Amino acid sequence: MQAKINKVELRNLEIEDYKQLKKSMIESYPEMADSYWGSDDIERLLSIFPEGQLVILVDGKVVGSALSLIVDEKLVDKKHNYQQISGDYKFSTHNPNAEILYGIDVFIHPNYRGLRLGRRLYDARKELCEQLNLKAIVFAGRIPSYREHAKKMTPKTYIEKVRMKELYDPVLSFQLSNDFHVLRIIKNYLEGDEESKEFAVLLEWNNIYYDESPRLINLKKNIIRLGLIQWQMRPLNNVEALFEQAEFFIDVVSGYGSDFALFPELFIAPLMADYNHLSEAEAIRELARHSDPIRKRFQEFAISYNINIITGSMPYLENGNLYNVGFLCKRDGTSEMYTKIHITPNEVIHWGMKGGSQFKTFDTDCGKIGILICYDVEFPELSRLLADEGMNILFVPFLTDTQNGYTRVKHCSQARAIENECYVAIAGCVGNLPKVNNMDIQYAQASVFTPSDFAFPSNGIKAEATPNTEMTLIVDVDLNLLKELHEHGSVKILKDRRTDLYEIKKINS
Repeated sequence: MQAKINKVELRNLEIEDYKQLKKSMIESYPEMADSYWGSDDIERLLSIFPEGQLVILVDGKVVGSALSLIVDEKLVDKKHNYQQISGDYKFSTHNPNAEILYGIDVFIHPNYRGLRLGRRLYDARKELCEQLNLKAIVFAGRIPSYREHAKKMTPKTYIEKVRMKELYDPVLSFQLSNDFHVLRIIKNYLEGDEESKEFAVLLEWNNIYYDESPRLINLKKNIIRLGLIQWQMRPLNNVEALFEQAEFFIDVVSGYGSDFALFPELFIAPLMADYNHLSEAEAIRELARHSDPIRKRFQEFAISYNINIITGSMPYLENGNLYNVGFLCKRDGTSEMYTKIHITPNEVIHWGMKGGSQFKTFDTDCGKIGILICYDVEFPELSRLLADEGMNILFVPFLTDTQNGYTRVKHCSQARAIENECYVAIAGCVGNLPKVNNMDIQYAQASVFTPSDFAFPSNGIKAEATPNTEMTLIVDVDLNLLKELHEHGSVKILKDRRTDLYEIKKINS
């Protein structure tokens, strides 16, 4: 990553974006620097199909875009080139009543490649295709590395070798990895494309939800996928080794399309081994020096893997006070801190930790969530206040050394799911750290708990990991079931409270 990124935003293109769009287009296609879209072209495109034009912004700067039309399937089936499919560059081929979303351009500024921003644009196109109930996405992809092999093989052979991963093409390899399949090769597609020898590959992604009859499509995401990481405590040589291990798990859960990755409380404790010659209080304060670099790297992971990451917790020094905190690193590049409110006697005696004073729900692209660290879930007032703020999912990173401690966290989490009519996801560390004082052994079983009603498992457990084994747990939760429960459940706990007799409120809001 070239520089620190504060925020990534995906939205529809606006005409005010044009100057930045033009600059990024020119720098993305240096071999065709004079072939960028003019402001009149973009204005015309926005006037006929505004929802089909997407941009990626990093810290307010346009660094990528995906432009599209809706065209007739018969037009796609015919032999065509870029000029013809784009209606002589005037977009006269656009037909809002047609079946195919045709991609006419997609690019990412060279300085921002490697962050999987192109994947976000492709995923957004797929979502748009589903929302508009279109049959498929089709576009003709360039094969810019073909020039290096043109004397030795035909385009057909080249494409097959790329498909089999014997060769790498920066455009085609990416498109094939995004579930597009080859329809055919097009000759003389884009005039002046010397890198591809003017060949292109017509690619297609089919919308499995396409329905020939008109229907209403719910645009809001209601199925949320959770990726829980049951972290094995192991010796780590340095913070880079921690990042390598963490990235492995983030890659795994994001590869399954998870919306959230949840790490356990104090999962960075193996780094304390370097300070074992110090007192326990001094050692954990040395560990706190890693917290800001860890937050920054996890922000990068959230962007690169397009996933919201809950970083468990870690020690954090502020004005001489030691807190137990974590960070919600969102996939838009922003981050927010959460703090452990209730500190256990062990944390006070051995480390001199203090409890935080602020807690709240967090707005995410998957709705409102709450995060409580371990011991905090044993105090029902906190989660009830979060439920009052609209929380649908409560995440609980924990660290327990015995099965007794785990049992407290487990059963309190189950109670919180029932009484607040929400999902509760918990994840902890397993294994042992013989060379780290006060962090000897760990016991955990990652789980997702649900309310107790007919729409949910009868035991209130959506899924559980194998106890004391390093693994991930991938779980889908349905927010629509919570909405149904709130209004039509066998009991309506949140609605039936006797607020005429009692109430819970924050002292400092």
